[in-house]
Amino acid sequence: MTSTKPTGSDPAPRPKRRSFSPEYKLRIVAEYDAAPKNEKGAVLRRERLYHSHVTEWRAARDAGALEKLVDKRTSPARPKKLATETENEKLRRQVERLEKELARNKAALEVMGKASALLEMISESAD
Repeated sequence: MTSTKPTGSDPAPRPKRRSFSPEYKLRIVAEYDAAPKNEKGAVLRRERLYHSHVTEWRAARDAGALEKLVDKRTSPARPKKLATETENEKLRRQVERLEKELARNKAALEVMGKASALLEMISESAD
């Protein structure tokens, strides 16, 4: 008995999930809210959306969250850091790390010095 299903190939590629920009969400919510009652469904069908999309986006808009949804990694409003600023930040982090390490080493040397002095006192009193 042979299989009619081709091996290694998917008959239908998996659909990609759509993503919506904050500007698009705000525009659609405003358009949906402004549409007469009998035309709201037409807006949803045209944009291939569900009522739950509009409800969720309206709640986010009212909470002020849509303005905060701009992707910081790709936003054109994000200023590029200068190479010197990046280098300065890197050096600051390195200095902080080295200062912590130095403080830890100083404390360890202090403990070792006290232990050495104590051992000398013990060896002198034993003689």
